[in-house]
Amino acid sequence: MLSRRLEKLTSILEVAKAMTVQTDLDALLALILLEAKQVVDADRCTIYVLDPDSDTLWSRLAQGLETREIRLPLGQGIAGTVALHNQVVNIADAYQDDRFDRAVDEVTGYRTGSILAAPMRGTRGDVVGVIQALNRLDERPFDAEDEELLMALGGQAASAIQNAMLHEAIEVLFESFIRASVTAIEARDPVTSGHSERVARLSVALAEAVNRAESGPYAEVRFSPQDLRELRYAALLHDFGKVGVPEAVLVKENKLQPWQIEQLRLRFALARAGLERDHYRRRAEIREAGRAAEAPPDEGERDLRAQLDLLDQSWRFIERCNRPELRQEEDTCERLRQIGGLQVPAEQGMEPLLTEREIELLSIPRGSLAADERQEMEHHVVHTFRYLRSIPWTKNLCRIPEIAHAHHERLDGNGYPQALRGDQIPLGSRIMAIADIYDALTAHDRPYKPAMSHQAAIGVLAEEAARGLIDADLLVLFIGSITE
Repeated sequence: MLSRRLEKLTSILEVAKAMTVQTDLDALLALILLEAKQVVDADRCTIYVLDPDSDTLWSRLAQGLETREIRLPLGQGIAGTVALHNQVVNIADAYQDDRFDRAVDEVTGYRTGSILAAPMRGTRGDVVGVIQALNRLDERPFDAEDEELLMALGGQAASAIQNAMLHEAIEVLFESFIRASVTAIEARDPVTSGHSERVARLSVALAEAVNRAESGPYAEVRFSPQDLRELRYAALLHDFGKVGVPEAVLVKENKLQPWQIEQLRLRFALARAGLERDHYRRRAEIREAGRAAEAPPDEGERDLRAQLDLLDQSWRFIERCNRPELRQEEDTCERLRQIGGLQVPAEQGMEPLLTEREIELLSIPRGSLAADERQEMEHHVVHTFRYLRSIPWTKNLCRIPEIAHAHHERLDGNGYPQALRGDQIPLGSRIMAIADIYDALTAHDRPYKPAMSHQAAIGVLAEEAARGLIDADLLVLFIGSITE
């Protein structure tokens, strides 16, 4: 008997060591449940955890039951009584005790006999939960030694559960912080709302596809649950640095800012008014000089109409050029310079109809950003790295800044901001690059371009892979991950 008791106490100490490193609450409860069953030789066990906010006990795990959660008020039933009074309850025959609820037995067909329920007490003696054992295997009632052993296990379990619940609360808090940060980023640019979440989902799916790979260069690579979590957070925060990008650049929809196109509209209106003024002034001068026959009225009107038509055509051309989805023709810049050669009145004399900066912006071959604006936008990854690096990440999340920093790098070294090549780029960043490009191509909320179909986007990615910009092996796995 002494050796058996020593064996059980040793077992409790061993499981106590395991409990101190287990932070997943469900896994911890399963560990406690298994040990409780063995330490008192019970047929079944249930662990109830106290929710002090609602004065209820809940159980995620109950051996022999299909349901994964049971809830009961404090003071109700055997477990509720133990939690309320912080005392052990040992019953030889459950059906002889009014506190026992037979409903579960009636539903499951199980016959409860003996019950031993012990409080799990924290370091200050407060009740954290209840361990309940049913039906000792030798069909005898539970004895005083069982009570002592279950109480000893309960004391160890209570501290572990409190730590796990604190860890879970911190995880929830951290998750909320991440989501709040993403919301703040996307609030500055509503056009890309949802982009970060989609990129995170696609990145994790691709990493899971890597885990399933049985051949190819990634057959031996495996992402642990912590690695997947790290990648997910890096993807959610990959655009965090956009908080440092000027608003005018971040949300620029067309090549000219609204105030610039309005200023240009007024300049065209002034040019139109100037042409009409000069025409009617000349007409008046001719009439005053009595030389009306020298310039027939209809000829002057035709000249005016031709000049006004040229202005209207020029304005319509500028409006087309201002749209970011328009691919510029080779002679676009030359035609804009011709329009810019027209003069309009100004305070200091005459000025060109288009400035050099306006010609530069309207000549942007793709998108809405000029070279200097694009540089500011691309600098968001540097902001991202600087901001994320200032956060004291835990050891298993410490690569988040590095992964997010490199998601615009390309295998040939022509990415930014570090011009990394090949394996210099973290695997998580190469994964995120594919997810980021795919979502940007297929997104339906971009005003500057229509959304691509899945097949068209895959075609673009295939071209990028063929040019050695993105990882072709990862792309194969990516295609499989989004079609499964």
